[in-house]
Amino acid sequence: MDMALKTARVALVGNPNSGKTALFNALTGAHQKVANYAGVTVERKEGLIRGASGRSMSVLDLPGTYSLRARSPDEEVTRDAVLGRLAGEAPPDVVVCVADATNLRLVLRLILELKAVGRPMVLALNMYDIAQRQGLRIDLERLRGELGVPIVTTVATRRRGIDDLIAAIEAQADAAALSENHWRSPDAAELRTAAREAERIMKACVLPPERPDTLTGRIDSVLLHPVGGLLILFALLFLMFQAVFSWAAPLMDGIEAGIGWLGGLVAMALPDGLLQSLIVDGIISGVGSVLVFLPQILILFLFIIALEDFGYMARAAFLMDRIMGGAGLHGRAFIPLLSSFACAIPGVMAARVIDSKRDRLTTILVAPLMTCSARIPVYTLIIAAFIPNERVWGFANLQGLVMFGLYAAGILSALLVSLVIRKVFWRGAVEPFMMELPTYKVPDLKSVGFNLWLRARIFLNRAGRIILPAVIILWVLATFPYPPENATLPAIDYSFAGMIGRALEPIFAPIGFNWQMVIALIPGMAAREVAVAALGTTYAIADAENATGLLASTLASHWSLATALSFLAWYIFAPQCVATLGVVRRETNSLKWTWIMIGYMFGLAYLASLITYHVAAALGGG
Repeated sequence: MDMALKTARVALVGNPNSGKTALFNALTGAHQKVANYAGVTVERKEGLIRGASGRSMSVLDLPGTYSLRARSPDEEVTRDAVLGRLAGEAPPDVVVCVADATNLRLVLRLILELKAVGRPMVLALNMYDIAQRQGLRIDLERLRGELGVPIVTTVATRRRGIDDLIAAIEAQADAAALSENHWRSPDAAELRTAAREAERIMKACVLPPERPDTLTGRIDSVLLHPVGGLLILFALLFLMFQAVFSWAAPLMDGIEAGIGWLGGLVAMALPDGLLQSLIVDGIISGVGSVLVFLPQILILFLFIIALEDFGYMARAAFLMDRIMGGAGLHGRAFIPLLSSFACAIPGVMAARVIDSKRDRLTTILVAPLMTCSARIPVYTLIIAAFIPNERVWGFANLQGLVMFGLYAAGILSALLVSLVIRKVFWRGAVEPFMMELPTYKVPDLKSVGFNLWLRARIFLNRAGRIILPAVIILWVLATFPYPPENATLPAIDYSFAGMIGRALEPIFAPIGFNWQMVIALIPGMAAREVAVAALGTTYAIADAENATGLLASTLASHWSLATALSFLAWYIFAPQCVATLGVVRRETNSLKWTWIMIGYMFGLAYLASLITYHVAAALGGG
């Protein structure tokens, strides 16, 4: 085969927080596809780039690692991919080691390990602008000579050095492997030798700044303060939930108006009948009732992405380590649990960064208790229906406070459940928490915008793959069979959905649920947010233009406050997501632990709803 036509395989390897994924995004742009590696649930991100000669190169973004001596499932994937041992993956033609230029000492041992593998290699010194601002003096020529590999300086967030990096990769793509791959895990003596060699190279090639950076230390003295730091963290979370309501309202109104306009347009274009009902009342109204919450979800992600890019998230994990350790959770669990605020699936998968199997399993079992973005439409609907939109204390939005309380309830529940798991299933101290704190960086607007666009695309893809089929099935169940000619009840009472709801109603009656609510829970197992569309269907909300507002007012007139609070309590705990359960099964490789999680979460949901309903009713909310 002509080598000019062969697609070269490039592996990106680097420490966590080295900007590796930002570099991957800068290289590949939108030309990415995300899947899983064969046989494991570690996320596989691959993109395509083209060199100056027109040659295609496939770039693989491998999980972050500090060494090829793997201690976690993520690191095992990286090691096996680099060594050419990963099932279903061809060995890379070029390895690109991405290093944080401000912390070269940390990555030097990994560079030496990668060199020992013998594959053609390029070193990308990322965040080079920050290193220069800090006054670090890196002798690039000396470093090239010491390491014997091409070096390119990059600033991934601003696409600086990207063309030079692509050229260096292309130049290395056809180079022969330096040696036969006989890499093995080093023993203690070899580790000490490698550490001394890394220190020698560091002293020879990197001079400390003439004026040491004190800004990072000053910021850390505030943000990492045992008391003040926690207050700042909680204030940021409070601001985030206030923004979810306050900032999103105009955008949500605009989307709702657009959905209403589309529904009216289709209704005028189609004659009355089943087809019009399916498209307008089923698809447009059902999917639209979920899409209207996209601004709130993106605002939540905006805060998470910006704080992560700033370098705050690792520090938040450090702050929470003492609290989480007291509840039996490892400090590294903070990042997986924080990821679960977006979606429990990446949160469960992110637990792979935890070395201890017990700590990893504990994190997986409690991750679904975090309030994921799929719960936001349900919470927002109930809060809008029963909580006044007013200010308290002169500055806080009451609805935002309630949302903050729901998130806090999920967090506290996770801490309590993890404590019980540690006491019941295994005892012993949690392993010590060590984590590299990244350099502070001003978030790049383009990078933040790109990541928000990726999140929006995931949400819209979910709407097409899961929510659309669910609302169509629900429409069929709510439409057929037709009511008799002398019917005195609403048509849905005679439908399959009505029959199913009434059959299950006795089970849920003690917690205040009626049969319409029971119907909403069933499709909600496919995706939590489908419950909003299901409630709209069961309460016959067909006005697409004001579907959300009309549904909220309908619930306020049909439910008591006790019922609404019981429904919220159910959604805090119930594992209403089949996809999450599937990922838990694959990550734990155990049906036993999957069923334990399902059992305890449904049990907690029923118990919490039962207590909430009867206490609220006794206090006058019934």
